[in-house]
Amino acid sequence: MTPPPAPRPMIDVQDLYKSFAGFAVLKGINLRMTEGTTTVVLGGSGSGKTVLMKHIMGLFKPDRGQVFVDGENVSTMGRRELSIFRQRMGMVFQSSALFDSMTVGENVAFALREHNTEKLSEAQIIEKVKEKLAVVDLHDVEQKFPSELSGGMRKRVGLARAIVRDPKIVLYDEPTTGLDPITTQSVDEMIIHARERLHVTSVVISHDIGSAFHIGDHIAVINEGRIVEEGTAAQLRKSNEPFTKEFLATWFGRT
Repeated sequence: MTPPPAPRPMIDVQDLYKSFAGFAVLKGINLRMTEGTTTVVLGGSGSGKTVLMKHIMGLFKPDRGQVFVDGENVSTMGRRELSIFRQRMGMVFQSSALFDSMTVGENVAFALREHNTEKLSEAQIIEKVKEKLAVVDLHDVEQKFPSELSGGMRKRVGLARAIVRDPKIVLYDEPTTGLDPITTQSVDEMIIHARERLHVTSVVISHDIGSAFHIGDHIAVINEGRIVEEGTAAQLRKSNEPFTKEFLATWFGRT
């Protein structure tokens, strides 16, 4: 009996190096992120995880190596190609990055109105905004302003805005930083439900071990610009890699 084909990598980072002003930040990163799964890049401040994410988005060009996203080499794309290509990606920022002067509905619709390549009517845009807010379990909030929402609700609006153009990939930048435990759990569930409902490939950069173990199908531990360990949460709990053991002990010691 022929075995089923291996899941295809939606993101494939190959031998990635990057330095700034002579300081090496990424030192040969290799990482494959499977289509339809959530990969968490877990590490402390200054470990290189944000620089890695910016290479996936095509914001940085590598000194060496390459990054394939959805089968295309983003490392060699020009500015115009990247602008079009990034429509396949949605980004949820650490601070939600909502426009305070805009309503929730206007925030979510922003990309549709700025880049209306589908030639949607205003009625269609409004309907799509409602649809995406419903995906993140928000209803009748279109006329509210971000200042009227809780931190968890703002995160949900940020995700609704990220998915409004039906991307294949959603990137999350430290989504639980600064949140209380109850809101953190709510954001974790939001990430899990978005993957299940939308079948997107999710990439999360985080230093939050508890959150990473909750949401990650695959976790890659990064330290000083290198992936030192990767696997499932269950596999990492048994890790003998020195940095991983020390890093995880800071969390397991509190639980």
